[in-house]
This record gives sequence, C-alpha cells and structure tokens, in this order.
Amino acid sequence: MSPAVEIIDYQRFRPCVVGNARIEVLHTGMLWAEGPVWFADGQYLLWSDIPADRIYRWCEGGGVSVFRSPSNNANGNTRDRQGRLVTCESGARRLTRTEYDGSITVLADQYRGQRLNSPNDVVVKSDDTIWFTDPDYGILSDYTGTKAQSELGFRPVFRYDPKTGDLTVATDQMVRPNGLAFSPDESILYVADTGGSHQQGGPFHILAFDVVEGGTLANPRVFAKPDVGVSDGFRIDEDGNLWTSAGDGVHCFAPDGALIGKIRFPEVISNLTFGGVRRSRLFVTGASTLYSIFVGRRGIQTP
Repeated sequence: MSPAVEIIDYQRFRPCVVGNARIEVLHTGMLWAEGPVWFADGQYLLWSDIPADRIYRWCEGGGVSVFRSPSNNANGNTRDRQGRLVTCESGARRLTRTEYDGSITVLADQYRGQRLNSPNDVVVKSDDTIWFTDPDYGILSDYTGTKAQSELGFRPVFRYDPKTGDLTVATDQMVRPNGLAFSPDESILYVADTGGSHQQGGPFHILAFDVVEGGTLANPRVFAKPDVGVSDGFRIDEDGNLWTSAGDGVHCFAPDGALIGKIRFPEVISNLTFGGVRRSRLFVTGASTLYSIFVGRRGIQTP
C-alpha cells in the first residue's frame, strides 16, 4: 500500500484504493489551481488557475497546453448533459457555457438586477438545471477577481434553468457556500461552507440538504468536517462516498458521514474530479500542482 494512503475504516476504505497505485505529478507551477473537469469523449482534463487567469488542458500523452487565456479568473468547471463546458467566472462575476463552436454564452450574471458576487463551483442535475455557489471570494481582493462591494448582500446557492432562463435561490442560509455535489440519486445536495476563512469562528464543514421538488433545498444538517484544513471541492463515487479536498490531502467520507480514509498529498488540496477511461482515476488540484492517482471506485460524473 502506498505510504500516502491512510486507512481509517478497513472494511469500507480498503476497496476504495489500489494497493500499488502511486501519486503522479502531471503539471506544476500554478498560482492557485481549481475546477478540474474530465472530458471522457476527448480523454482530456480541463482545470483553472484562477490568479493566472487561465484554463489549462491536460491530455494523456499530449502534455499540458493553455485552453483559454484570459479566462475571466475562471474557478469551478463542469459539463452539462449535452457535453458543453460550464464555467464559474470569478472575475467577470458570471456563469458561462462554452458552445460546440467555441463561442461563450452568458447564462447568468445578475439576480433581480444586481450583479452576482463571484460564482465559485457548479454542478448539473439530470434535469439539465445548473446549481452553483456564489460566495464573495472573487471580490474580496484583486487576486482571484476584482475587489468590489457585494451588490446582492448575501451569498447564495443558485439554481439556473437553461430551458426557461430562470435564476432562483436554492438557499441563502450559508456563510460562504463553496464546493457542491449531488448524491448518486440526486436526493441530497452536499455543499461546503468555508465561512471561517474570513469570519472568526465561522464554519468549515459540509452540509447536506434535501433536494425539494421545485428547486429548493431543505433540512440542512452538518454531514462532515475534515479534521485538517478545509473542504473546498469534492465529488461523489458510485457507492455514494464523498471524496473531498482538505489541508493534508484528500479525505473520503462514507454516506453516513464517517471519515473512512485519506490520501495524503504534499500540499493543500483545492479540488478534485474522477476521470480516465473508467472514471477511476482521481485528478486532484493542489495549490500549485495537478496530481492524479488511480483508485478503486468510479465517479458518477455524466457525461
């Protein structure tokens, strides 16, 4: 077993890791890497370097290239069910979609006439609705956006319906919502609250919400909290385990919220996604480095 792997619950975590798998360094030198998303049809990965104002592309056997520059300080990325790239542009304070021809469509940049804060992370539900967090990290300084005052005055989780163009608030009861992901059956939405980053005594935990018909969230409860650092971004595997970034690497929580294991990395981890031919390769963005490691579970990303 790799010395990077820490098994806390042998029965539940041992099948999640591969004994002879090793951590690979795919690229380094970023200022703050974020938002990895896998393109299975092209067998490549996109991810953001927010302060450098770029989106990078990694291809197996093809190395790393710049996919988009400038990127408007792109942060979180995902794909819609039609395979198009959906991006949280922290600097431009908007949610965008990259069309098949490479053109960019602005999906949302205002709510009731007021500019969004700085969209952070994003997921797409099977009904095509797009759910994204809108904390204020991109307007707190000029490092990952442009310093400005919030026009909204609150930091919500939004739900955008591309069929109608409606943007609605799913919840506004969090301090600074960050990473988010649906459970395999989409009955639960997990959302990280990293409010403690700029508020003394603020939260550093992952909440679980029931997804209510009509597009709102209910019954918030604390699901889990890393014992080192912050849960920033995360993804779910086929068994419902939640794999999250943390201060000492990647933490894996079972569906009941128990910490069952870790994979340690040499720097703070910001986000991750499943990819590879069988969706069993974990791509991990550290503060400055893109890593990967093969694991024993598959992610549920679609497509």
